[in-house]
Amino acid sequence: MNAAAAVAVAVSFVWLGMVLAISFIEAPLKFRAPGVTVRIGLGIGRLVFRALNAVEVILGMAILVAFALNPPPGRALAPILVAVAVLLVQLLAVRPRLTRRSRAVLAGENAPRSHAHYAYVALEAVKVVALLAGGVVLLAL
Repeated sequence: MNAAAAVAVAVSFVWLGMVLAISFIEAPLKFRAPGVTVRIGLGIGRLVFRALNAVEVILGMAILVAFALNPPPGRALAPILVAVAVLLVQLLAVRPRLTRRSRAVLAGENAPRSHAHYAYVALEAVKVVALLAGGVVLLAL
């Protein structure tokens, strides 16, 4: 395995770990902590997910650069491209809806629950599967 392939493997698993830790552990648990209201949880969540998404963009770009330096077979490229595409859908289509709701709640409005949250979680699950598949296939090359 050359350096570019090793970077792609490492970055895909780091990205996977971050998504699992934040989206599926930290996010749901914060609302169970004593004294954490919906407003506080949303405020924290906005900061955490903004940071996560920024890091995800960097990680996705790092993998794409590694692929440009050492193009992998299609079976390794496809799942990573799915993960990058899912991230773009989340950033461009789902996050703006979630941001509008969280702004309203943080402003004290009684905003209705958003179905966009379910879409975001479903997309996170797709991203997890894609990153796991991509990392495993890359590792096996």
